[in-house]
Amino acid sequence: MSAPALSEPRIETAFPGGLSALVDRYDGFLLDQWGVLHDGTRPYPDAVACLERLRAAGKAVIILSNSGRSGRDNEAVLASMGFPRHLYDRVASAGDDAREALLERSEPTYRNLGTRCLLLARPGEDRLAAGLGLTLVGSAEAADFLFVMSMDPDSQSVAGWKPVLEQALRRDLPMICGNPDRYRVHADGTLHEAPGLAALIYEEMGGTVHYHGKPHPRIYRSCLRYLDRPAERLLAIGDSLEHDVAGAAQAGIDVAFIAGGIHRGDLDWSGDGKVDPESCRRLFAREGLLPRYGLSSFAWS
Repeated sequence: MSAPALSEPRIETAFPGGLSALVDRYDGFLLDQWGVLHDGTRPYPDAVACLERLRAAGKAVIILSNSGRSGRDNEAVLASMGFPRHLYDRVASAGDDAREALLERSEPTYRNLGTRCLLLARPGEDRLAAGLGLTLVGSAEAADFLFVMSMDPDSQSVAGWKPVLEQALRRDLPMICGNPDRYRVHADGTLHEAPGLAALIYEEMGGTVHYHGKPHPRIYRSCLRYLDRPAERLLAIGDSLEHDVAGAAQAGIDVAFIAGGIHRGDLDWSGDGKVDPESCRRLFAREGLLPRYGLSSFAWS
């Protein structure tokens, strides 16, 4: 595995200068977007060019995102930032993974879930629950389950949702989480709350949560089916140890950790913008995860 627990046999994390040193070892790439390709507002300086080099080398690329939005919505966001559609094969989003499970209802969790849904999402994003045969309700008292998908950090917070969570807990409602990110790094480097934090708080209160997206296995199985390649021929690239590194490890996929994303503030940096490998190793030891590779950013060299 690419990120074994530290109690398992250890493979020292390698720190190549860029993706060019790794590209010939793999046929397909699973790329996180926020913190790897862009900061939520604009692309990182080398991201588009690096994707162009991957595609010129004939590599398959899936953008693997914990976004609660659909793959198509994410494609539009990427296009608005200057990422042409031909630079990747598809976007696999946590939101689509959750919607697929709710639509199919073939898994035990969903067969008897009910259809009355209290959606926790940004104002105006009811479409995130559209086409699933659900009835959206306005309170936990009227709901069969909670569906948490997105959050506007300027107008919504976990503290603001706490009364809803308490009401849902009293009724023992399950929660479906279609965006397990707890925080997102923004362009100014600050961390903002994300829907997965509400799911974590609900769990800590005693509620039941069913997660979709990284690091949970369902979305990786979907990517492996789509690419039709063995796990050992794939490389995941992401900035979150908790989601990208842990998820790839569980799926048996090698992973490259991007230091300049959500963990940037935990690490030491040189004057020329390169991460200090020893600071990464201390972070890996503290978190109990060991990625196969470490990169300062998503760049070719």
